Amino acid sequence: MARGRLRIYLGAAPGVGKTYAMLSEAHRRVERGTDCVVAFVEHHGRPRTEVMLHGLEQVGRRWIEYRGAAFTEMDVDAVLERRPAVALVDELAHTNVPGARNTKRWQDVEELLRAGIDVVSTVNIQHLESLGDVVESITGVRQRETVPDEVVRRADQIELVDMSPQALRRRMAHGNIYTSDKVDAALSNYFRPGNLTALRELALLWVADRVDEYLQQYRGEHGIRSTWQARERIVVGLTGGPEGRTLIRRAARMAARGSGSEILAVYVARSDGLTAASPEELAVQRTLVEDLGGTFHHVIGDDIPASLREFARGVNATQIVLGSSRRKSWQYVFGPGVGATVARESGPDLDVHIVTHEEAAKGRGLPVARGARLGRARSVAGWLTGVAGPALLTLLLTNVDADLGLANDMLLFLTLTVAAALLGGLLPALASVAFGSFLLNYYFTPPLHRITIADPKNFLAIAIFFLVAVSVASVVDLAARRTHQAARLRAESEILSFLAGSVLRGETALDALLERVRETFAMESVALLERAGDVEPWTRAGSVGPHPVARPEDADVDMPVGDHMALALSGRVLPAEDRRVLGAFAAQAAVVLDRQRLVDEAEESRKLAEGNRIRTALLAAVSHDLRTPLASIKAAVSSLRSDDVDWSEDDEAELLAGIEEGADRLDHLVGNLLDMSRLNTGTVVPIIRETDLDEVVPMALGGVPEDSVELDVPESLPMVAVDAGLLERAVANLVENAVKYSPAGAPVLVAASALGERVEVRVADRGPGVPDESKERIFEPFQRYGDAPRGAGVGLGLAVARGFAESMGGTLTAEDTPGGGMTMVLTLRAAAPGPRPAAAGLSARAAS
Repeated sequence: MARGRLRIYLGAAPGVGKTYAMLSEAHRRVERGTDCVVAFVEHHGRPRTEVMLHGLEQVGRRWIEYRGAAFTEMDVDAVLERRPAVALVDELAHTNVPGARNTKRWQDVEELLRAGIDVVSTVNIQHLESLGDVVESITGVRQRETVPDEVVRRADQIELVDMSPQALRRRMAHGNIYTSDKVDAALSNYFRPGNLTALRELALLWVADRVDEYLQQYRGEHGIRSTWQARERIVVGLTGGPEGRTLIRRAARMAARGSGSEILAVYVARSDGLTAASPEELAVQRTLVEDLGGTFHHVIGDDIPASLREFARGVNATQIVLGSSRRKSWQYVFGPGVGATVARESGPDLDVHIVTHEEAAKGRGLPVARGARLGRARSVAGWLTGVAGPALLTLLLTNVDADLGLANDMLLFLTLTVAAALLGGLLPALASVAFGSFLLNYYFTPPLHRITIADPKNFLAIAIFFLVAVSVASVVDLAARRTHQAARLRAESEILSFLAGSVLRGETALDALLERVRETFAMESVALLERAGDVEPWTRAGSVGPHPVARPEDADVDMPVGDHMALALSGRVLPAEDRRVLGAFAAQAAVVLDRQRLVDEAEESRKLAEGNRIRTALLAAVSHDLRTPLASIKAAVSSLRSDDVDWSEDDEAELLAGIEEGADRLDHLVGNLLDMSRLNTGTVVPIIRETDLDEVVPMALGGVPEDSVELDVPESLPMVAVDAGLLERAVANLVENAVKYSPAGAPVLVAASALGERVEVRVADRGPGVPDESKERIFEPFQRYGDAPRGAGVGLGLAVARGFAESMGGTLTAEDTPGGGMTMVLTLRAAAPGPRPAAAGLSARAAS
């Protein structure tokens, strides 16, 4: 049996609405046809939460006696016997009364999950076990009821229910959380702004740890060149020696000559961790470069000159500052040195400055040869094959009574040389060549056991062996290097291809892009930082992973993007060659952030434009449709108050009737305006219950003449799942609109019928009808069709009716009436079969 799925609503503080959110989710699932029951929900006397329980099936609780008192707990057996698809279980950290099935409620939830039942639950951040001490230090209150963090982390979905401290305190002051006698004490103690802010931060940080499980879409746009600025960037190469301070100060003086110049100090360490650098000296140099306004970078690279060049090109540097070599004269036999190599291979677009210092020519360790990056194990195997292999082969050939001949002996030694090259690269192969040549000369070339060669042919054979062995070793080593480079370039091309493809797809999720950076470079966290100016504090525009840094200097790797933005990574130091791809990601992140903000601004502009359109239409409607009844009311009142005319009782009654009619029209117009405002702001929250149509529809006909409507709503129709108040308003608007357009003597027909799991209410008139191309437009706000008379409404009736219908899960469409006219078809969901629910405490009209 498959294990059930657990969804948790995590509250940042008590009263933020996690139980309300859970019940709202239950109503949505029930509307979709999911078998959902309330296993245990505690509303704590909060009316809004209590109302949300209406319309949901509740499993009976279990009564437990303890110390002379009776308590209720969730009846796990009853839930397992009922076996719903989804069970709602409130307060996951609750401790059950002694005598219950389990000690903690989360253990009850585990039983339901093992039985294959999905569970939706709630818990507050202060109830997590690991945060108990922190919460106590913040609020002064020790939480006795806790839940292990792992229980919450194992949830399939975690949704944070958050609210600003100010809004939560207002909710508290309005009495929506505690009773009035507890509000003052709560606001002055636990619900202080500082406490709520700290709890909110704890919740946000805890949830941030799981963000990588929910963000799987990769988006972005490749635009690397557009982000680099035309400015001097000076890279200072540090070795960890004391001369680094001199180089940094010299680079600072060079940067001071040009406005906006930037200093980047970089230390290149070997990948195997072997280094002669002093950590204390590096810390001093890092502090110095940061005090001078620069940044410090730590990269990994076995080839120091190549790593420096890769880093410089990755940051779009214009100059490199290096110190004079500390090698003694004889040490140059091992190579020209880092400075000379960088200067020779940098190219015309990168200036290299060699700075003298007091440590020059005082000596340093031997240079490390470039390896093929085959790993420590393969290098050791290569050396063993290249050195121990020839010795063992010689021992074997000299103790076996078999004369293979010099040519065959050379082939055997050449085989070991090739094997050493394949395993360990060039250096083990060269050692194998030299050692193998010596052994061939000493043991297998006459005269034996002497370092001489009597026969010139043998001398030529050994020379050819040496040349062939060196050539083969070089080719094999070069192939290994090229294979490594090809694999790396292939990986880079795949990443850059992803970025290029995201441009075509128009993907714009910043968090998804940062998550891709974290996965690509195996980092713990990634943050995109920005600031308004050079002296302004850094802020996070986006981040993924636990504990993202707040400043670039706190990161293990930081990649500047322009003047006031940087991509900061934590977890490990990156090789220099990785910074090129990282630079592409950083540029893409900046572009995605800009696009995201442009999209938000465009959406805001669209909303403002829509609001202006509605306000303009409203003013146009108010200018006449609301003033017309006001004018008639004022005229009637002025006539009644006039002393010049002696009105008869019939005249007074007629004037009073006109006043009442005008007031009713005003009330109807203002009601529609308010309903439209509620729909636009999303504040319509229907309370769905099982309702009889024959009880609601007749109540909607009160505003029209009795002989203008024919009603055909059979009592045998199934009940519908609706908000009775909203349904009444929707039907009233439809009937009023139909009566308005129906000719005299042609009553409007209001009929209802059942179609499977749906119930249709049809409002048919015999008016002029509406063309097919206009059937959708008439449902837009402030729309009136044809020659509708001014003063007949502001064109909101049908828009409000459709809005109410859709909020209840129904639909409202228009179609032609056979024989002429228009029929409004209101489709509603039939209630689930079963016994009729008990009468609820809240009236149907309260919903509207």
